Amino acid sequence: MSRALSYRDAGVDIDAGDALVEAIKPYAKRTMRAEVLAGIGGFGALCRIPRKYRQPVLVSGTDGVGTKLKLAFALGRHGTVGIDLVAMSVNDVLVQGAEPLFFLDYYACGRLDNRIAAQVVKGIARGCELAGCALIGGETAEMPGMYPEGEYDLAGFCVGVVERKKIIDGRSIRPGDVLIGLASSGAHSNGYSLIRKIVERARPEAAMLDALMAPTRIYVKPVLKLLAAGSIKGMAHITGGGLVGNVPRMLPAGTQAAIHAARWPRPPLFGWLQAQGGVAEDEMHRVFNCGIGMVLAVAPANVRKTLERLKRLGEVAYEIGSIEKGKGEPAARVV
Repeated sequence: MSRALSYRDAGVDIDAGDALVEAIKPYAKRTMRAEVLAGIGGFGALCRIPRKYRQPVLVSGTDGVGTKLKLAFALGRHGTVGIDLVAMSVNDVLVQGAEPLFFLDYYACGRLDNRIAAQVVKGIARGCELAGCALIGGETAEMPGMYPEGEYDLAGFCVGVVERKKIIDGRSIRPGDVLIGLASSGAHSNGYSLIRKIVERARPEAAMLDALMAPTRIYVKPVLKLLAAGSIKGMAHITGGGLVGNVPRMLPAGTQAAIHAARWPRPPLFGWLQAQGGVAEDEMHRVFNCGIGMVLAVAPANVRKTLERLKRLGEVAYEIGSIEKGKGEPAARVV
């Protein structure tokens, strides 16, 4: 008679999963907010809406890290992809004017390696600290046969809150308004399928690999302080689709954005990618952020004070373009 099988025989180690939960609790604890009633370990996480909101509107976002993970696997660098994961969702929620409230993650693998998983979750917790939101729960899924050895996938889920009358929706944007670009920290988490092709061809040195793995910048705390001044008409998070694909998402019908590429310095990373990959200029702006990770629309009268506030808040920002009258659906062009 065959011996009895266990879940461990099938490739799932329950004890390892339990150990991971215990290991990550200290990281999650550092992200807690006063509104959190119950966090890591329960079936669901409980969180109140902050009392300062009179007409709160919840804003949700979800995203992953994409094929930047493949580069992380190849380099054995797992400590910052968690920051990328948080950034992609909290920056999306931010553009509606929302304060990120809490975050949950989904970590899936074929075989759980607690050493790697703990590095990833520590990065997620760090991202939550930078965004001021609580890491209140998540899911670790060990699924034998679903993923190659040594690989995993990540997804993140964020809920934010904004006062109804302070929602940023771009409706007030008009021709003549000015675009302010906030500097990115690198390629963030977009365009990595192309980046990996270029890396295979060019075999970059260590410094360039560091630049490619730099975590996505989290703009939440400085931009929330800026929003308190009430001068922002619209915001766009520059993710997949680059400047030309994302700036129109904040514009009302009948407008278009003219973006002037000469108005900010292109980081060396993007020059290297373009040169090594022979990437056309139009394609660069369609795939990568090219050094601008967030774009704000403001009235001309508010440009100077907005740039001054951003500088005081530690952001590098540039006046990168303007809004023009357009026809039909919103559009953007880089000139």
